[in-house]
Amino acid sequence: MGSAQGFTPLTEFCVSSSSCISLQLQRSRIFFHQNHKNFWGRRTSARVCPIICCKQQNPGKFREFRLFKSVELDQFLTSDDEDEMGEGFFEAIEELERMTREPSDVLEEMNDRLSARELQLVLVYFSQEGRDSWCALEVFEWLRKENRVDKETMELMVTLMCSWIKKLIEAEHDVADVVDLLVDMDCVGLRPSFSMMEKVISLYWEMGEKERAILFVKEVLQRGIAYSEGNGNKHKEGPTGYLAWKMMVEGKYMDAVKLVVDLRESGLKPEVYSYLIAMTAAVKELNEFAKALRKLKGFARGGLITELDTESTELVEKYQSDLLADGVRLSNWAIQEGNSSFHGVVHERLLAMFIVAGRGIEAERQLWEMKLVGKEADGDLHDIVLAILASQKETSAIARMLTKVEVSGSLRKKKSLSWLLRGYIKGGHFDKAAETVFKMLDLGLCPEYLDRAAVLQGLRKRIQGPGTVESYLKLCKRLADNGLIGPCLIYLYIKKYKLWIIKKL
Repeated sequence: MGSAQGFTPLTEFCVSSSSCISLQLQRSRIFFHQNHKNFWGRRTSARVCPIICCKQQNPGKFREFRLFKSVELDQFLTSDDEDEMGEGFFEAIEELERMTREPSDVLEEMNDRLSARELQLVLVYFSQEGRDSWCALEVFEWLRKENRVDKETMELMVTLMCSWIKKLIEAEHDVADVVDLLVDMDCVGLRPSFSMMEKVISLYWEMGEKERAILFVKEVLQRGIAYSEGNGNKHKEGPTGYLAWKMMVEGKYMDAVKLVVDLRESGLKPEVYSYLIAMTAAVKELNEFAKALRKLKGFARGGLITELDTESTELVEKYQSDLLADGVRLSNWAIQEGNSSFHGVVHERLLAMFIVAGRGIEAERQLWEMKLVGKEADGDLHDIVLAILASQKETSAIARMLTKVEVSGSLRKKKSLSWLLRGYIKGGHFDKAAETVFKMLDLGLCPEYLDRAAVLQGLRKRIQGPGTVESYLKLCKRLADNGLIGPCLIYLYIKKYKLWIIKKL
């Protein structure tokens, strides 16, 4: 028996379909064999096809059994195959070609005369171009019912089916024909694997037929073709998520989001994992959008372009809001249709979306949601949210966030308060920033030099504002007392009294 060396099994996944069409109906189809005149002979072709030849016992008769290189059968066929094919093999081929009896009846009658290898070659024969490939499925169905499908036969049949699928796609057959094949495979107990669906999507994608890839996914969902995955988690993989992932890899983040949202809103039911893929794509799109917006604002500050007008600003805000709304919808579907193990990941994706979008209150809520479902966010995420809240001066939310900081260690506490300080600086809230510096010094924590300098500079620029002089002087004195700045003279001009006051610190 030939070996299957080098073959990676594709049978780890399974597919079943409620819309399975009986292969009995397939027998009513009319099949036209290509080049039927040369049925037993060699076809003229640019492709080199290996030929297995066997002589009959009757003199003067010679048969050729042709195996197409396109199905890559070298790993299954050996030089011994010629000796293994007996008279029963050719009689079975001829009888099956006549289609006057059920294939199962023919094979049952010749069961004792056909070896396991010959039965495999029957599958190969009917899977060739120009043959009745549906008959190969019926032969496999009989083999399965007779419990004669071993690992090698299964691998052979999967390879043949993959080759058949590839030929249908390259010949630009309708997408429905490809899905029909998956359904018919399921009918005979050869459940199409998710890896086959991956192959179909990848072939369309590599050929530039991206619309056909989308149509294929829609067709699979519409027919309700089920499948199982190799990792045993029925939520992890599926055609929708795989196609969305392909889009995301190419940087088409919005296409990935739109694919999943449109399929779900059209009444179809993508696999739960596809919602998470789409949410990841939304995070990436928001991140790219934020980068572009920062660059645009940089150009405006540099005088290279004019500031965004009101209409443009509204469009920017609407784009971001619509994308966040899609992310929330995806999260709701994932929670509704997935099990509880998904909830933590869903809130984690939402947290990332709101952080990138700079939505502090919504991000803080996701931190608490994650905590409620038992998925604690790491300290860095807490600090980032704390900084966003500080930049927006969300006093109540900041107070809630600081409850965790109070019970943390000194290193963690310094890092969190530093993020709080920088958030205040970014938002221009320098009085609050000064208070944070005082708090850190009270705890024996030393703010970073650049942070201290930024607070002093911010207060100095606003020296004419009410109460700012006192805040500035107080901060200078406290920093000097802690040895963080040297003794200095503060020159103040009080306009009301037209006096210069020199104060030594």
